[in-house]
Amino acid sequence: MTDKRLRFGMIGAGAIAQAYAEAFRNWDVARLVAVADIRPEAAKALAEGIGCQSYSSYSAMAKKEKLDAVVVCTPPVTHPKICLDFLERKVHVLCEKPLSIDVKNAKLMVETARSAQVKLTMASKFRYVEDVIRAKSIVASGILGEIVLFENAFTSRVDMSLRWNAESKISGGGVLIDNGTHSVDLMRYFIGPLAEVQVVEGKRVQGLAVEDTVRIFVRSISGVMGTIDLSWSINKELDSYINIYGSHGTVFVGWKESKYRQSSSRDWVVFGNGYDKVQAFRSQINNFSKAIRGEENLLITAEDALASVEVIEAAYAALRQNQWTTVSQKAGNGRKPYRLRPAVVKRPLISGIQ
Repeated sequence: MTDKRLRFGMIGAGAIAQAYAEAFRNWDVARLVAVADIRPEAAKALAEGIGCQSYSSYSAMAKKEKLDAVVVCTPPVTHPKICLDFLERKVHVLCEKPLSIDVKNAKLMVETARSAQVKLTMASKFRYVEDVIRAKSIVASGILGEIVLFENAFTSRVDMSLRWNAESKISGGGVLIDNGTHSVDLMRYFIGPLAEVQVVEGKRVQGLAVEDTVRIFVRSISGVMGTIDLSWSINKELDSYINIYGSHGTVFVGWKESKYRQSSSRDWVVFGNGYDKVQAFRSQINNFSKAIRGEENLLITAEDALASVEVIEAAYAALRQNQWTTVSQKAGNGRKPYRLRPAVVKRPLISGIQ
């Protein structure tokens, strides 16, 4: 029988690639046929566990394999070059977050995908968590009334001294771009395009050259307030990572349980069992694969991915200049921002890196 599953290649064989490999295992929609990494031994080890081919470069894999799509799991600074190569070959691309460390290259990636008529999406695992999707439906139903405040926190103690995520020339910054890309994508999902941001940095306790703790303040175009706490150096010991407060109720999305309560009731309604990493990765691959086949729409569009890059760039401008900063609306819906302060001049996210 002919195997009709989509043929995927994966670039990068690090920790995140291991999660993808597990998600692909025994999957009836898509399969991994090749892994590429500049560390041949790492590519070979991962490929052997999957039962597929390994390559020491993504270009060699592209020339040798007939691929429908690729998953890019390399450090952020490499994303544009790798993704553009495959997009120009008319290969669909699922790129790990952030899409790019700068808006210029993110726009080029989106435009190239559109011109080549192939799918481009950014991997943002929390958007595929079943509890998050259910929470979105609860908010959209209107039973919580008008949404007033959105809170998100991704905080945990992690030694970043030897990790590339803390090298700005590779990652684009520190915890703000690393964990914050998840946060702004989630915030946009729930409350729509973001109008302005302010960022306050906490103490750097790990001796890093980049920020390891920040608090982000946000206002959406519709006027909803938002706060985001990010840290590699503290753990807030919270049961939930998303809290949404409405005029008529509250919803909490948690690590082990999710629930909501209307203000007219004393009782909380449990609607989910928490965060399931494998489920999230598998749902992400499933959505991407079905979008390629034309069976459903991408949950995270290329425009969504670009919008996240724009918000993060504005956030770094706000951090440097210590003032509220307007977010570009080019990737949003084009409406005028809600009661914006005067716009400030934005600078490139990382000087000298394109």
